[in-house]
Amino acid sequence: MIEKFKVNIPPSDLDDLKHRIKNVRWPDEIKNSDWTYGTSLSYIKELADYWLYDFNWRTIEKEINSFPNFIATVDGIKIHFLHIKSKSKNAIPIIITHGWPGSFLEMLKIITYLSDSESTPFHLVIPSIIGFGFSEKPTVNGSDYGFNADLWHKLMLKLGYHKFGLQGGDIGAGISIKIAQKYPESIIGLHLNYISDSYVPYFRENEPMNPHILKYQKSTRLWNEREGAYALVHSTKPLSLAYGLNDSPIGLCGWIIEKFKAWSDNDGNIENSFTKKELLANVTLYWLTQTIHSSIRMYHEISNNPLKFGKDDFVKTPVGFAMFPKEIPVPPRDYIEKGFNIVHWTKMPKGGHFPALEQPKLLADDMIRFFINLK
Repeated sequence: MIEKFKVNIPPSDLDDLKHRIKNVRWPDEIKNSDWTYGTSLSYIKELADYWLYDFNWRTIEKEINSFPNFIATVDGIKIHFLHIKSKSKNAIPIIITHGWPGSFLEMLKIITYLSDSESTPFHLVIPSIIGFGFSEKPTVNGSDYGFNADLWHKLMLKLGYHKFGLQGGDIGAGISIKIAQKYPESIIGLHLNYISDSYVPYFRENEPMNPHILKYQKSTRLWNEREGAYALVHSTKPLSLAYGLNDSPIGLCGWIIEKFKAWSDNDGNIENSFTKKELLANVTLYWLTQTIHSSIRMYHEISNNPLKFGKDDFVKTPVGFAMFPKEIPVPPRDYIEKGFNIVHWTKMPKGGHFPALEQPKLLADDMIRFFINLK
């Protein structure tokens, strides 16, 4: 069952949001600490003023609704997605999946580059992960990469796409990888811009590891010690955190915005990568849909089923990888190649963890170059 969908948030929800922003209780801050202890107090106050007096959610709604939106019911679960069909009869169907703390809104910038491409037009399917955005929140445990992968595969079949491409970063990369592993007969190619550090390829007994792989593992451990507290909380006690974030828009904003600052190629200024409107559109989506708990809870589910490959889990599907320089730790190429059939590898000149927002043309062009060779 697939129905058209239109975003139309009740005015009372928007009024409540403004009321909560106006009545925030600000924490203290050490003088000149800037972003050292987390999200800068001065910057989030600047964002709060913009949120109150300049930001207009209705313009975001208008942009979302300018694309074809749908709700599909698959296995009794409602999935929100955009579906932009190319006019070309030879267009490649592709499903593009976001991650956390992003949303389907990340992908709006690349739609024109991909759907209007003369060389390789695409039919674009851009879903909200279960528990994110306007998709349904799971009510049972087990909603991990594989759970979403099964739903995505069934969704694409419902849409009439029996062969299709995949693209993903962050959690979206994990879901896309699982689709390629479970349904290789359906997949044209897999394009990634990230692989989680939970990825462990299959190693033969007593197989030695290259020194630079050991170096990567050490650097990842150090990164997690400095930057990974969020993931540990998400993976262990997401509900305890969600009480505060679901009740305070400023708390939610502080938690999400810090990651956009830390993980993007912004040269110290977050607005070198994102506008205030883009940042707050994403935060507001989380707020209005009350999906902070359901989204971070997925880390708990993933922690029970990480990307640990067995002997038969090698991804034989052709894989393209776009390596952005300010991405959070990604395994070296030869480590990735132990689990994936890498046929396309691009070192990008700029960009970070959110390339569809930061560098949409670079990401789109790389996807086109990859998939054009698979037609």
